[in-house]
Parts: sequence; structure tokens; C-alpha cells
Amino acid sequence: MGDAGGRRETLTWDGFGEASREIARAVLADGFVPEVVVAIARGGLLPAGAIAYGLGVKNCGAINVEFYTGVGTVLDAPAVLPPELDMTYLDGRRVLLVDDVADSGRTLALAVALLRDRGADVRSATIYTKPTTIIQPDYAFKDTDLWIDFPWSAQGSVIEQDSGLAPSA
Repeated sequence: MGDAGGRRETLTWDGFGEASREIARAVLADGFVPEVVVAIARGGLLPAGAIAYGLGVKNCGAINVEFYTGVGTVLDAPAVLPPELDMTYLDGRRVLLVDDVADSGRTLALAVALLRDRGADVRSATIYTKPTTIIQPDYAFKDTDLWIDFPWSAQGSVIEQDSGLAPSA
């Protein structure tokens, strides 16, 4: 999860476009035709939208899954936060679940389990996978063990950028 001696994986906007199209092609080549694309917010929002366009899928949704942190603590498992996705809609539907990276894989594993429990036929896709993940997505663009700079988050928020503060996750 570190930066391996300062080296980083940098995804450019052009690279993001290439990754999104490649994942969409892999999904279709596999014969899986999703009826709904669901993003894991926040990191999966842009990839899910781009992949949905590549697939020609108009039904999109998002699930908010985060690791709650307290004073110097992280819970053992991620939790679902509001606003909640309408899970009843997903029953019996083919769903492509999208995130930016499977790092520990715990967030992705939880989201896959939640959607399957609601009767969805789920496949998962990420732009990156890391060797630390506990779940391998069905579709991924690239494997890396480096810290990843995504084009939408590497600069931090505009408040952080404009006040000279370091970017936050």
C-alpha cells in the first residue's frame, strides 16, 4: 500500500478513458450484459459512469461504503452509509459493480455480498487491483502494488489546493 520507494502509479485522464473502454469491452466479450451499473462511492463514481457509457447502460446507481474511523481506530469491516441504494430494484437483475481500486478488497467484498443478498446477479470491475485484495474483481484494467494517483483526486479538494494544504483521501 506504500509508495515503493517514491514510485507511483499515475492514471491520466487519457489513461482513464482507455481503462474504461477496455473494461467495457471485456465485460461484453465475456457475454455479461448488465442491466444496471452500480458505483461504490466515491472512488467508483467516475469509472462507473464511464464504463456505463461504454456499455450503453443507462440505469446507474451508487452505494456508499466507507470504513468508519474513530480516534485512531478503524473498524474491522466497512459500513454502508446513507443515502442508500434502492436494493429492491436490483432483485433478479444483472448488475456490474464498479470501484476505482480493490486495495484491501473489503469494501468490494461487502458490496458484492450485499447486492447478491438482494438477489442481483453481480459482477465486479475495478481499474486497479492490488496484491493485498481479498477479492479479485471479475474485470480489472491493471494490477499494481504502488500508490495510485487518480486524475480526479490527486490534487485534493479545491479548498485544500487553494490554501496550499496537502491532499486528503
